[in-house]
Amino acid sequence: MTTRATTSFASTAVLALALGSALAMAAAPAAAADDKEKCFGVAMKAKNDCAAGAGTTCAGTAKMDYQANAWKYVPAGTCETMKSPTSPTGMGQKMAFTAKM
Repeated sequence: MTTRATTSFASTAVLALALGSALAMAAAPAAAADDKEKCFGVAMKAKNDCAAGAGTTCAGTAKMDYQANAWKYVPAGTCETMKSPTSPTGMGQKMAFTAKM
């Protein structure tokens, strides 16, 4: 093999490994999300998982504990068993809600 061919082969191999790793990493969160659910009203201030509604633009932007439109991922089946003082039921909700006063 010439130096040029060796370099080309090595570059192709590195690119293939990088793409394979990226695809594997992209698939992992989808699998992890299957055993989790969004739960509104249980995130602590600045600990929400993503943009949720008015006043939240990205993860970590909840302005108060138990904000009604801020959510975080929790293990599937546990949302409605988690404490949420702002929720009408006093527990986490699977959809955004209007906070009780």
